[in-house]
Amino acid sequence: MKSNPKWHRDEIILALDLYFSPDRGSIDRKNRKIIALSDLLRSLPLDLERPDPLKFRNVNGVARKLANFMSLETPGKGLKSYSKLDEILFNEFKDKRDQLKKLAIEITNAVTDPSIKEEILHIEEDEQTVEDSVEEGSILYKLHKVRERAPAIIKLKKDEILKKKGKLLCEVCGFDFYDSYGDIGKGFIECHHKTPLSKITASTKTSLKDLALVCSNCHRMLHKDINVLSIEGLRERMMRI
Repeated sequence: MKSNPKWHRDEIILALDLYFSPDRGSIDRKNRKIIALSDLLRSLPLDLERPDPLKFRNVNGVARKLANFMSLETPGKGLKSYSKLDEILFNEFKDKRDQLKKLAIEITNAVTDPSIKEEILHIEEDEQTVEDSVEEGSILYKLHKVRERAPAIIKLKKDEILKKKGKLLCEVCGFDFYDSYGDIGKGFIECHHKTPLSKITASTKTSLKDLALVCSNCHRMLHKDINVLSIEGLRERMMRI
C-alpha cells in the first residue's frame, strides 16, 4: 500500500505548538491533547491523499511526530526520524513561540468555522501551496484568497473607484482592461487583500481600505512573494526596471 503523504507545513505548525506548550503532558497515545490534535489534523482542508486513511495522522503518528521534536531539542532523546521540514520549522519557531502560538490559533479558528472551512476547500492550489512555501501555511494563505474574492465587497470597491476616478486602473502598473480589450474588459479587474498574512484572522472583517485593485499579472507577482511585496513595493520595483 502506498504511504500517506509527508507532513504539511500547517500540520507541523500545529504539532510544534502543542510540543512547546507548557501543559502539553506526556508524549503518548493516551494524552487527550495529542488525541485532539490528531482529530484536528485529520479534518484540515488540505489537498493531501490518504492511501491509508486509518493511519493518516492517527494518534500514534502524532505522538511519534512530537517525539521527533524531542530529538531535535535534546539530542539522544525522542526519535530521530524527523524530516528536513521538521528541522527547518523547529529551528524557525523555537525562539518565536508567541508567533507560533498565534499561527496555530488562527489556523485552528479558520478550520473550525464550517463556513470558512468550506470556502477554503474551494480555493485552487497554486505554486505557493504546492511548494509549501508560505511562512504562515497554506490555510491562512487560502483564507487571504477567500477574503479578496468576496463578491459583495469587491463590487463596493469597484463602485468606489469608479465614482472617484471614472475607470478601473491597476494600482501597480496602471493597466486598464477596458482600454485594452474593449467591452469584454469592461468592469474587469482583480482585488488584492493588502493585509499581511501574519495579521489575517478568521474573525476579522474585510474593509474597502484593505483591498487594492490590480491587474492579473501584478496580482500574480504580489502573491509570488506575499510575505514581502506590497503594492508600493511592486510599483517601485517596476519603475527601476
